[in-house]
Amino acid sequence: MTSGAFVRQKSQFRDRPEGGPDRHHLYVALACPWSQRAAIVRAVTGLEIGISYAHPYRDERGWAFTGDRFTDDVNGFAFLQQAYDSSDPSFEGRVSVPVLWDKEAGRIVNNESADIVVIFDEWTGGTLYPADKRAEIDEVGAWIYEAFQNGVYRAGFSRSQRAYDEAFAGVFSALDRMEALLADRRYLTGDAITLADWRLLPTLLRFDAVYHTHFRCNGRRLIEYPNLLRYTRDLYAQPGVADTFALDEVKEHYYTTHDELNPKRIIPAGPLDLGFT
Repeated sequence: MTSGAFVRQKSQFRDRPEGGPDRHHLYVALACPWSQRAAIVRAVTGLEIGISYAHPYRDERGWAFTGDRFTDDVNGFAFLQQAYDSSDPSFEGRVSVPVLWDKEAGRIVNNESADIVVIFDEWTGGTLYPADKRAEIDEVGAWIYEAFQNGVYRAGFSRSQRAYDEAFAGVFSALDRMEALLADRRYLTGDAITLADWRLLPTLLRFDAVYHTHFRCNGRRLIEYPNLLRYTRDLYAQPGVADTFALDEVKEHYYTTHDELNPKRIIPAGPLDLGFT
């Protein structure tokens, strides 16, 4: 934090993988939007790579594998912290998801969602990040991430009125800009879905249920933006995408993990209509 502003931790594992998907394993928590990016691209490309899901509640020990569907069948880890410790015993940062794990080397290859979705696309033919669109995908993704996707966190975890006001303004400026952009195109960069769209979608899916209330981004709701709502419905209806979104896990994670924002850990019942399910 500086001047009350939230500063996101940088991903510390940014290697390229050796070998193909059969050598690797994906760790995610469907509660997390960055994890959902990787889960979506895995689903829509049909990538055959193993996956383990962490429990949505995260305490001071970090993401946990508590049993049943929240089980690590590869390493038997009880906490994802063990993957970080095995990869770098000196690691002292916050344990984050997603994680791309090299089963043969026994270490984390990458924990940056933006990298992992590119890797997955490369493994499946490269149709979501084509060479002739990369500059545009990266450009639109950069301002959307900074103002909107990271912006909601900057608003939620701000420690001063000024920091909050700046983040709030950025979030709704970005929403207005996306709404205008989608007035004459189906997707962010044209008529075809790209990584820019799959990187954005998880934040849109969480906006009304979490960020609008929990992070105080209460200027307008997603359902008040007709172009963005149409776009969200379109992407959510793509085969396999709905299976990567667990609203109950999303709400449990945000409303029970951040005690500084919700000390009583009461999970709101609404919204009753998200508009895209």
